[in-house]
Amino acid sequence: MAGVAVIQSGDYSLKIDTGFIQDGFLLDDATAGLLNNANYVLDGTTDFADVTAGTVGINVKRGRRDSGDQFSAGTMSFTLNDTYADGVFNPFDTVSPYYDTALSKPGLAPLRAVELIRYDNANNPEYLFKGFIVNYDYNFALGGLNTVTVFCADQFYLLAQTYLDEYNVSTQTSGQRIASVLALPEVAYTRPTNIATGTVDLGHDSSYTVPEGTNVLAYLSQINDTAEFGRLFMSRDGVLTFQNRIGNTLSGSVADFHDDGTQIPYDTVGITFEADAVVNRAVVTALDNKTATATDLASIAEYFTQTTSITNSLLHVQGQIDDAADYLLNGEPEARYTDVGVTFAALTASQRDSVAIIDIGDTITIQKTFASGTGTTQLAQELSVEGVEHVIDLATGHRATFFTAPTTIVYELVLDDATFGLLDTNVLG
Repeated sequence: MAGVAVIQSGDYSLKIDTGFIQDGFLLDDATAGLLNNANYVLDGTTDFADVTAGTVGINVKRGRRDSGDQFSAGTMSFTLNDTYADGVFNPFDTVSPYYDTALSKPGLAPLRAVELIRYDNANNPEYLFKGFIVNYDYNFALGGLNTVTVFCADQFYLLAQTYLDEYNVSTQTSGQRIASVLALPEVAYTRPTNIATGTVDLGHDSSYTVPEGTNVLAYLSQINDTAEFGRLFMSRDGVLTFQNRIGNTLSGSVADFHDDGTQIPYDTVGITFEADAVVNRAVVTALDNKTATATDLASIAEYFTQTTSITNSLLHVQGQIDDAADYLLNGEPEARYTDVGVTFAALTASQRDSVAIIDIGDTITIQKTFASGTGTTQLAQELSVEGVEHVIDLATGHRATFFTAPTTIVYELVLDDATFGLLDTNVLG
């Protein structure tokens, strides 16, 4: 198997771009300078250093905890034991294998690419994170262990450092606008994308001209958060992904988490039932001052007025603004599972493979057993994944937590139950 074994979890590789070109054509070199050489080519490929063996722990956080939150840059941090590695991570070590002697600078430098890979049971590599190093935090302990904590972010970090020239927009759907922004010369985003068309139309007159100096990531988020209400995120394998407005769809579950021993076991589950989830008055105002207000009078009578307001929507069609206000209403508080946590040591090899690659936008099922009178009852909810966290300790193993959203809840049919026994609103497990 490839990679380094993590106890009861699988094999992993944590790789950092050293900045070296490992197979590039090199003039006047007896081996790499030969013309028509299949092994040394003009562009070459980057040499990645595998630092897994020197790593103490890895933490990955991606996505959001709730559908009402905004997507931000995914992050990864890990700590390297430099004493164990004989000082090769020290930026001042000029004989380190990661030191670029030609340029007289460390090969392991900020904004180098970084990849976290897990190999499945068939030895296929699956990315858990792809991004860039933002910072190295060195801790040199006299007489103790020298460590380096490395902080990383995904491609959203670079988009957040990029700003637009004045942009005169045209009539476009939300997905088309995102693609157009990424193609602008000042952005020039050339990495992989998976951009849905979108379900709404964005404005096209002077009211919607994007001012010079607008932050690229902030504007892309504005498209999603004020108009589409879908998902905009970087996937685990580094693909910029935009998904259409989240609807009440019944999609197949990629993993079933149960506490009765029949499916994937879990050891923590979060449950919420709170008034903060109620929205019974929604106001959406576009940049040209078109506006819509939606209210749920029955909910207001029972739960008082709880309002959400958007004042900078990029929508411009009145009917779509009306629909957006209606979409934001959520008149009844609803008990739901908010997150589920699993320890890989408790899973089978196939279960580990399934759990490791769960990504934002996937659908999972969580089932819990509750005491009911003198017996028990079970309730399963089918939920969308909005956030993913991985904690990997090479000494103790891998733990994953998935944060869910209520927008695609589907309840498993429970016979003879007044609520969950209705055929039209519940499904067979």
